[in-house]
Amino acid sequence: MTRLVLLPGLVCDATVWAHARSVLSPRVGIQVAEYGTRDSLGAMADKVLNEVDGPFALAGHSMGGRIALEMFRRAPGRIQALALLDTGVQPLAPGDAGLRETQGRHELLGIARRQGMAAMAARWVQGMVWPQRLAERPLIDGILEMLGRSTADVFAAQIEALLQRPDASELLEQIRCPTLVLCGAEDSWAPAVRHREMAAKIAGAQLVLVPECGHMCTLERPEAVTGALHDWLAALAPG
Repeated sequence: MTRLVLLPGLVCDATVWAHARSVLSPRVGIQVAEYGTRDSLGAMADKVLNEVDGPFALAGHSMGGRIALEMFRRAPGRIQALALLDTGVQPLAPGDAGLRETQGRHELLGIARRQGMAAMAARWVQGMVWPQRLAERPLIDGILEMLGRSTADVFAAQIEALLQRPDASELLEQIRCPTLVLCGAEDSWAPAVRHREMAAKIAGAQLVLVPECGHMCTLERPEAVTGALHDWLAALAPG
């Protein structure tokens, strides 16, 4: 049976993969990664690689996509298939753009430290979900509850990892395994145009843009995302 490793994003947990796990688990063995308080993407990648035996398919969402690329950097021969969801490859931008990102992330961390993760999550979610769905309480409450389960120390470590993220753009042309590049069509944080550019650099990559969907694609449009993952995995085991 194919082994599938799923990588959550910033202060997310297995909740983001709940629908995919329920649908895909009969055909693949699934493992959802945890990162602890590691404060670099490379250290997170090393942890996951050390916890998984043999070859595997790998899917990462948001920060998890960046960790997936760091795993590919370290062990390309072990990765049978790769899925990159709502993510990116560029390092922190120079100049004012990088400063704004740094300040914005530290502002959220300050809220988490002073008021708690729930207060931070209520602010953070506003830009992460397609705005037309922000009034849908089951969706938003589920996201807030997930983020609230994490801690400010984990948030701080992962912010440091993202601010120090390496440039992974040179890895894209080295990828030869079946690759899915997927993005919420209305993702304002990791926009569709960047995913088009990523997919164009990966030989044979499939690009999927999920309509009426923001950054939290696996929770906003779980059926569409799981369907794309199902088709992607079919390349490993047709039928």
